[in-house]
Parts: sequence; structure tokens; C-alpha cells
Amino acid sequence: MNSKNIVFVKENVAEFLEEPVKEMKRDDVMVELAVSSISSGTERANLTGSKTVSWLKKEQEQAIFPRRGGYSSAGVVVKVGEDVTSVKVGDRVSLSWSTHSQYVVINESRVYPIGDIDFEDAAIFHIATFPLAAIRKCRLEIGESAIVMGMGILGIVALSLLKAAGATPIIAVDPDSKKREKALTCGADYALDPYAPDFAQQAKELTGGGANVGIEVTGIGAGLDGILDCMARFGRVALLGCTRNSDFTIDYYRKVHGPGITLVGAHTNARPSFESSCGWWTQKDDVNALIRLTNLGRIKLSKMIDETYSPEDAPEVYTRLAFDKTFPLVQFDWRRIK
Repeated sequence: MNSKNIVFVKENVAEFLEEPVKEMKRDDVMVELAVSSISSGTERANLTGSKTVSWLKKEQEQAIFPRRGGYSSAGVVVKVGEDVTSVKVGDRVSLSWSTHSQYVVINESRVYPIGDIDFEDAAIFHIATFPLAAIRKCRLEIGESAIVMGMGILGIVALSLLKAAGATPIIAVDPDSKKREKALTCGADYALDPYAPDFAQQAKELTGGGANVGIEVTGIGAGLDGILDCMARFGRVALLGCTRNSDFTIDYYRKVHGPGITLVGAHTNARPSFESSCGWWTQKDDVNALIRLTNLGRIKLSKMIDETYSPEDAPEVYTRLAFDKTFPLVQFDWRRIK
């Protein structure tokens, strides 16, 4: 059996290829994808040949291809292994750590039944667990102020989750005016330009002295430096963006040590594997929380998507991702394959 897949074959080049479906194990599930989402930061790093894609791995001497993206998706179960008990053929499901593939073979532990939830929403659930974990680690309380630096997909999702959690006010930060406008429709009360001369002053005035919680999603040193200028005393800042380049400096004495700021590592793998506790939930429990929030109408993640394409358009889409710093929020609809 073959599957049509999106593959990064070399630096800045994606192709739509037909490949054999990998062999299933007893605890695997085969899912025919309906929708998959692009996580632009991670996929750009893979596509452009980043030597250090994951902090878990040693830096490579050279970029190794092929590579694949698409770890957040949704579809229909078409086959299950002999030991699988949580899903059955025909179930509509959301996937974690999948790929942009027509047919995905994946361990049962990464498959979540979604009932009647739209595939477009469910295909964002895995990505949404990243900012959800960051917010939990910052121990946000109802009525506390929050600021999000960077309006890529993680930052936009963070706004919706902060609103559902009772943060007030919520400030979105991005240099792109269109992204700031979008942020105001996705949960932000205010949207600021980080390059404005009075940026930090504006943020402190809007929050009555500084934000209690900060979510840094840009993955660049200037983003962290800027958000620290906006924090209240004893504020908590989650480092959600993957700051792969360490060539920057922070005035830790004045911006962290003196005001008592807590910096929280919020990589998605920095979470428990088996049992959730206060502020530290497993990925499975976070996905199930997102399912409940969606079913009750508290969040609608799919409204954040800007553009949808057939996977057959992947070569052109990824050329844009490689070179366009203002790349939109994009999904692939696998039902469009001819």
C-alpha cells in the first residue's frame, strides 16, 4: 500500500511523493488524514536545513535530508493493530507527532477520538498543547494580566487559551500590523508594535504596572529582552519559542534578578509522560482538555487559519515558508487530492 506524502528532500525544497506505507505494529493505528497543520517555526527550521532541530539531539555537522513536518493533524482510522483498544476503524481522531502523509501509521498513545469536532479544529490540537502547557507552568490566575510576544500560530493560539483561562487584559505583540489586527479578533484586548519607542511603557500602562504572565514565542533573543521590559514584579515568563541562536545578552540583574522574574522552560517535551499534576499535565490530558473546551464552544481554533491548500500544492507553499517571514497560518486539506 502506498501513501502520498510531503517530504523535504533538500534545503528549501519540498516535494509531494508517493511512498510505501510503513509496516504496522500490534499497538499502531493507521489513519487516513483529512487535515494537517503547518507549524511554521519548526517546519521552517527543518526545511531550511537547521543543523540543530531538537535540543534532545547533538548538533549535526551538516543538515541531513530527507526531513518531514506535519506533527499536528486529524483524520479517520482505517486500520488498527491487534492490541489497540482505545479507537476503532471509522473513528474520527486527532493526532500528535504525525507527518504530512495521506496515510499515517502511528502509535495508539498519540491518537485521540474527537467525536463530531471539525477536522480543522482537531488538526490544531497538538500544536495547541504547546502554549497550553506554557500557560499552565506560569500558574496564571483569573484576572491576572498577560502578554504574548510573537503572533505566529503558537502566539495566536495562546491568546485564545489565555482568554478562556480568564487573563485580563491580554496584550499581543508583533511588528506586523496585519498580525496585530488578527490578534484583536483572536482574544487580545490590545496589540502593540515591539519597535514602537514607547512599547514597554504602553504595556505597563495597559496592565497597571506590568504583565503578570508573559509568553515569549518569537524564538529570538530580542523577543525575550523586550518582554522582560513589560513584566510586573514577580512576573512569570514562559520561553515557548525555540531560541536556537544563543548569541545574545540579557541584563539579568536588572530585568530578572531584581524584579524577581521567573523564567520557565516551556519546550513541549518538558512535561510528564504518565501522570498530570498542578501546572504539569501530560500531552494526552492537555489534548482532552482542548477537546472539552472545543465541544463547549469555549475555543474555536480553526478560525485562526488564514489559508488552506491541497497537499499537491506543497512545493509552492513551502517555498513561501522558506523565504516569507510573514508566512500565514496554513492547513493542508487531504480530501482535495485528485
